[in-house]
Parts: sequence; structure tokens; C-alpha cells
Amino acid sequence: MNIPRPPATEHQRRTRIDRRETARHLLQTELDKLQGEERAIVERFIAKRQVARNVAREFSQNRSLGERVADKVAEVGGSWGFIIAFGVFLVIWMTINSVVLVKAFDPYPYILLNLCLSCVAAIQAPVIMMSQNRQAASDRLHAENDYQVNVKSELEILQVHEKLNQLREQDWATLVELQNRQIEMLQQLLAQRDAPPAATP
Repeated sequence: MNIPRPPATEHQRRTRIDRRETARHLLQTELDKLQGEERAIVERFIAKRQVARNVAREFSQNRSLGERVADKVAEVGGSWGFIIAFGVFLVIWMTINSVVLVKAFDPYPYILLNLCLSCVAAIQAPVIMMSQNRQAASDRLHAENDYQVNVKSELEILQVHEKLNQLREQDWATLVELQNRQIEMLQQLLAQRDAPPAATP
């Protein structure tokens, strides 16, 4: 048997869950006093807008030509393929100048080779550092985005808890009201049963 739910009372309408109040309750401060980043998170939460975004794709799309070159150099220079190829090149260089050629263009102790290696190292090290700095900046953006998502998730969870609490309170009030009605109906039935029968003419 479906028991009709009474319409919402004025108190229940006034106690609807407000997303702004939820945010103020979680952050323990007025929204106007929040810093820029936290205020932006709360405004997105209140407006029910998305916070999570693909930081890696945004960061990759905004790279300049020099940054793309630095990333590629770091990717190639930090691989086993580069190390093995460079080792093979050194062995071939030393073999040519020590065994193959009678009059070597770079005899032992391979001064020209040392000069080339120094130049490559001098250029490669700053380029790799540039790529590492970009990776650190990307990690900072990831951390900021994770923080924003976590704050919004906490706000949403708190909002759900408050809604559940309100629904539970409304259900209790409804049950109490229905119980009072049933008691009144039982009292009326008992009064009718105990009443003396009407005298018949």
C-alpha cells in the first residue's frame, strides 16, 4: 500500500541544500576571503562546471619549436639506443685512427675526438636541463589540477552527505506525522466502538 507523502513544509523548503553553504562549511571561511585558485574551484563547484582537464595535452600543445627540440634531444640522449650508437661510433673512430690509417687525422690521444665530445656535452647538457625544467613545470600543473579535483570532490561528497541527512530528517518527520495520523484514526475507531448504540424507536 503506497502511503502518500505530505507536501514539503515551509521549514523543509527553507532548508534546501545550498552549494555555496556547503563550500563555506568545508573551507571554514567566507568565500570572499579565499585566494584566487580556491575561489575559482568553489565558483566552478557552485556553477556545476568541470574542474578536471587534460594537463599533459594542454602543456604539449603550447610548446614552442625550441621546447619541442629540447624534449626530443632529451628523449634521444637518454636512451640505450643513443648510448650504444655513440659507443659504436667511438670504437670505429679509434679503430680508423689507430689501425686502419697509416697517417691518422686524429692520432692517439684523439684530441679532435675529445674536442667533439666536449662540444656535444656542452650543448647537450643545457638542452636536457631545459627539458627537465619543462617536465618540472608540467608536474606542478598536474599537482595543481589534482588539488583542484580533490577539493571539488570533497565538496561534492559533502553535498551528497548533506542531501542524505536532509532526506533522512524529512523521512523521520513524515513517519512521525503518519504515525500521529494513525493514532488519531485508532482513537476515533476506539471511540466509535465504545460509544453506546443509538436507541432505536
